[in-house]
Amino acid sequence: MSDVSDWWRTSIIDMEPGRIAFRGHPIEQLIGSVSFPQMIWLMLRGNLPTEAEAALLEAALVAAVDHGPQAPSIAAARMSVTCGLALNGAMATAVNMLDDVHGGAGEQAVELYREIQRNMQDGTSLDNAVEAACQRWREERGKYIPGFGHRFHKPVDPRSPRLMQLVRDTAEAGHVSGDFAKIGEAVERHLSQSKPVPMNIDGATAVIYAELGFAPPLARGLFCLSRSVGALAHGWEQMEEGGRNKGPTPPRYRWTYEDQSEPVDHS
Repeated sequence: MSDVSDWWRTSIIDMEPGRIAFRGHPIEQLIGSVSFPQMIWLMLRGNLPTEAEAALLEAALVAAVDHGPQAPSIAAARMSVTCGLALNGAMATAVNMLDDVHGGAGEQAVELYREIQRNMQDGTSLDNAVEAACQRWREERGKYIPGFGHRFHKPVDPRSPRLMQLVRDTAEAGHVSGDFAKIGEAVERHLSQSKPVPMNIDGATAVIYAELGFAPPLARGLFCLSRSVGALAHGWEQMEEGGRNKGPTPPRYRWTYEDQSEPVDHS
């Protein structure tokens, strides 16, 4: 029988009585020396980021913290508290709502950007690579291109321009390539040929995560990490406000009922 230490294998943490080390760094050397974004990077990537990389990661995390009670994840967090869940339950409920439709666009946008980058490796122009990738996406995954357009913020998601400016500034300083920023902007131009379809928060954070070298699934994980802060805040606020069994619609609000029952023959 193999040694019990072979049950789990990890390069993330080494620990024994009186000693804890993350990725080879003793915890006492990290406490008070690295920021939380730096710690996230260390845990996921195995090394510490530069200050510029950590600042760009932090900007993406800050931007996606919350989007109001109309966001399904936040609404679910607040509702769960009124049903008796504790804060950890509210946060878990919110995070579990973040799937392909609500919360997955960032991961999908990183996938799209990377496909465009691969399309350019044989000498294809940026615009042609964008057109081919967007066409394939629509044929295989639906008409909506992830990371662009917003049903609430029109004409522009206020978070995106600031994030993209930070990416351009960081690229000009030589800390990231800027290649994915150009790809994201090219997708925006392509989609806006007939009417404006500006980049939204998912598209902008996807640019940042791609520039920083994070794999597409980590883009979703980082979004979940960011949005859990909003879930915590809303869960706590709802807990302080009180209230019981608040559903998705106010008690006096009527939904539309469509009668599709078959008529009953009483003869």
